[in-house]
Amino acid sequence: MTYKWNSAMPFVMAALAGASATSLHAADLEFYFPVGVNAPAVATIEELTSAWAAQNPQHTVEAVYAGNYEETTTKALTAAQAGDPPQVAVLLAIDLFTLVEEDVILPISDIANSAEDQAWMDGFYPAFMSDAKFEGKTYSIPFQRSTPVLYYNKDAFRAAGLDPESPPETWDEMIEMGKELVVTDDNGNVTQWGTRIPTLGLGGAWLFGGLVVSKGDVLSTETGTEARFDTPAARESLEFLQQLSDEGVMQPGGISWGDTPKAFLEGQTATMWTSTGNLSFINENAEFDWGVGFLPGGDGPGAPLGGGNFYIFSDTTEEERDAALDFIKFMTAPENAATWSIATGYVAPRPDAWETPEMEEYAAELPQALVALDQLPHAYREFATFQRAKVTQSLVDAIESVVTGGSTAAEALAEAQEEADAVLGDYN
Repeated sequence: MTYKWNSAMPFVMAALAGASATSLHAADLEFYFPVGVNAPAVATIEELTSAWAAQNPQHTVEAVYAGNYEETTTKALTAAQAGDPPQVAVLLAIDLFTLVEEDVILPISDIANSAEDQAWMDGFYPAFMSDAKFEGKTYSIPFQRSTPVLYYNKDAFRAAGLDPESPPETWDEMIEMGKELVVTDDNGNVTQWGTRIPTLGLGGAWLFGGLVVSKGDVLSTETGTEARFDTPAARESLEFLQQLSDEGVMQPGGISWGDTPKAFLEGQTATMWTSTGNLSFINENAEFDWGVGFLPGGDGPGAPLGGGNFYIFSDTTEEERDAALDFIKFMTAPENAATWSIATGYVAPRPDAWETPEMEEYAAELPQALVALDQLPHAYREFATFQRAKVTQSLVDAIESVVTGGSTAAEALAEAQEEADAVLGDYN
C-alpha cells in the first residue's frame, strides 16, 4: 500500500504548541535547504515555510534550494565568507567541525537558553543529538535524520525458498541467504544478485561505518581529531565487503550509491543497503512485496547515523537569530516533523512526532518506517573529523582500492590511516 500525505492536514495551527513566542521585531530569513529546485520535497518545504510565514507576518522567509548537501555547504560557506550568510540552513550533521572551524555558526544553546528551550532540546532522540554537540554546547538541531537499513524483496525470498519475514541479521546469513537469492539465465549470466551494498564515494564510506560499528568499534571519535581506519574492526569490515563479491553474492567491482535503488526496483538485486530517506521512493515505485530490516552485523547490530540538522549562522542580528530559532522550533514541532517524515521517509527526530495521529496511521500502514527507529539504539554518529573532506577521501580511496582489486584491506587502511594522521596532526 502506498501511503500519501494529505497536504491539507491541519499542521499549521497544531504546530503552534511546539514553537516559541515569535519575535516582535521583523526579520527577513534566508533558508538554505539541501535539495534541487525541482525535487519532490520542495512542495512540502514550501508548505511548511509558507505556514510559518503566515503565522509570523512580521517576518519573511525565502527557501533557497541549493543542490545536494555538499553543494549547499559550499554555497553557505562561500556566502558566509563574503559577509552575506543565510540566517538558517539545513546542512549535514557531520559538517559541524567544518562550520566550527570556519567560525560561521552560533551554538544554538547560546540562543535557546531558557528552561523551556532546554526542555525542547531534551525532547529529541539522544542518538540524533550526539552529533549536534561540541565541547559541551549544542550547535545544531536534528531535522531530516536517517540511518541506512536493509531493504529486501520478499517475493525474491519466496522464490528462493526463504522465509520472507526473516531477512539476514548477520554477515554469515548475508552470505548464506545471498547465495540462495542469486539468479542466473540459461547462459550463466547473473540476472539477480543476492545483495547490493554501495562501496563508491561518500555513500560507500557512510555504509562502511555501519559495518565497523557492528564489530564494536568506530571510525572517528566525538573530538573530531581522531580517525580510526587501521583497526581490526575496519579491516574485517572491508574484507567482508570483498568476500561478498568473492563468493558470488554481490557483483564485483565498485557499486554506486545512486544506481542502487533503481537496481532494487528493477529486480537486479534481492536486497540492498541504503538510507531510510529512500523509503517513500521505494514505497511509491516497488511492484513487488518488500520489507525492511536492520543492517546485518558482524558481532551484533550496528549502523551509522546520517542526515541533516538546522544551523544558525553567526553574522546575523539578534532579531534574525530569534526568528531563526522560532522557525526551527516550528519546523521540528511534532506535527511538522511528522509531515516531513511521511513525505520523505526520513526518521522524525522526536518521540512526540511519532505519537501524532498522522504518524501513528502512517506507521500502521507502512510498518517498514519503524525499523530505523528501532535500530537507533544500535546506531553511532557518522564519521566526522576536522578537515572532513580530506580525511574522508582517504577512507573512500581505501574502500575503492580494495573492492576494485587494487590492494588488500590491510594495505589500503594502513595507507589511509597515515594520510588521516598527517592531516589531523596539528589538531592533536
